[in-house]
Amino acid sequence: MRSQIGSFRGWASIAAIATLAGCAVNPATGAREFMLVSESQEIQMGAQSDPAVIAQFGLYPDSSIQQYVRGIGDGLAARSERPQLPWTFRVVDDPLVNAFALPGGYIYITRGIMGYFNSEAELVSVVGHEIGHVTARHSAHQMSQQQLAQIGLVAGAVLVPEVQEYLGIGAAALQLLFLKFSRDDEREADDLGLRYMVRGDYDAREMPKVFAMLGRVSAASGAERGLSWLSTHPEPEDREQRIAERLDTIPVSPSATVNRDGYMLRLHDMKYGVDPREGFFREQRFLHPDLRFRMDFPAGWNTRNMKQGVVGQSPQEDAILQLTLAQEASALAAAQSFAVQEGVTAASPQSHDVNGYPAASLSFAAATEQLTLRGLATYIEYGGLVYQLLGFTPEASWGTYDGVFRQSFSSFDRLTDASALAVQPLRFSIIRLDRAMTLAQFNQRYRSQVPVETLALLNGVDIGATIPRGTLVKRVVGGPLP
Repeated sequence: MRSQIGSFRGWASIAAIATLAGCAVNPATGAREFMLVSESQEIQMGAQSDPAVIAQFGLYPDSSIQQYVRGIGDGLAARSERPQLPWTFRVVDDPLVNAFALPGGYIYITRGIMGYFNSEAELVSVVGHEIGHVTARHSAHQMSQQQLAQIGLVAGAVLVPEVQEYLGIGAAALQLLFLKFSRDDEREADDLGLRYMVRGDYDAREMPKVFAMLGRVSAASGAERGLSWLSTHPEPEDREQRIAERLDTIPVSPSATVNRDGYMLRLHDMKYGVDPREGFFREQRFLHPDLRFRMDFPAGWNTRNMKQGVVGQSPQEDAILQLTLAQEASALAAAQSFAVQEGVTAASPQSHDVNGYPAASLSFAAATEQLTLRGLATYIEYGGLVYQLLGFTPEASWGTYDGVFRQSFSSFDRLTDASALAVQPLRFSIIRLDRAMTLAQFNQRYRSQVPVETLALLNGVDIGATIPRGTLVKRVVGGPLP
């Protein structure tokens, strides 16, 4: 009985705090809503998470593109309900069709989605949508709801610092990249994006074209593969119709900005798709032209190349193989540093060589809350860098994968394949038509490295439709292909 009374008092105290401190007015909508995250916390969380985003995706290395998008974003943000935020707009070097926002004014646009826009106004509609997520405090609201749901489990957290730590800024920053907005949030962000387009004197009639494009790309890629921006958004067709209906009630100035040609010309020479200079797979062999190495992953494993490393997963999903860079200056020093990590039990590192390159290896065990992992770590000095090759699996499966890891690690070697070393990324080339023609005729005259169906998606036209003389049209060039 005493514990029940104590629990009731704890709930009463928390309810009182939530009532007094958790009621706020949404700056974008004017609605009153439950909020446990202050503006200063939003800014701090965004600032803490921004380096992780940059490390994950990388910034697109074109200062003129960065400055262009930053200028557009700053102009829209200045007309929003929260102009005082330290707004930051970045183009990330990722081929996916995507855009996302962190609280505090951090907005990210991928080069992948930029390649599918055909006017500045289309770009503005997506930038405005992401600004809307920030001005309406959608991330802060989602986090507040999560914290409220956790109160019943951690009612004593106000008295337990170790638990309280996990409800503070540090944990929030780590979770930001994984927050999922509701579909109501997405519709509200659409409405706010439309609002900011009109305030910025952009032609809002370009916004439905973006939804049409997202729908076509989604259908062509098979559900949501390669199209992260649709993962929690309403169907593009519904959004297109909804915004089109809203546009019937919004007057559009005859001088409203579209800027098709200016935008298209900025895409000239922008990378299209995955950049093979950063590494690519030929079946199970990973090749890295810039770093001039190759390595074989086990047959049948699922593999993925990311900015910070390469990962393979067994078909049974019970083993991981990972290739990254180590920070130490030598293979032996890196192995020794790995061996003394907290929670790791490791054998003494053994020096050897891999195809003539200095190396050091050790087997290890690491206990998690659920099970014990067994693994093998090998460090290789090559090209002035130290590579970490790490394989691990549950202890019960170690006998199955020990030899698999060793065979894969021993395949690390210099890349000498001339065709792989010469590979180049695909890029956009912008052509102004000297006469009217269909896209199929355009592709016959200006051959691209992608199918004509992909060209149709990129240019937002039908293959058989006649494109007027003087129109700027995208083609994709480059190679040789991987």
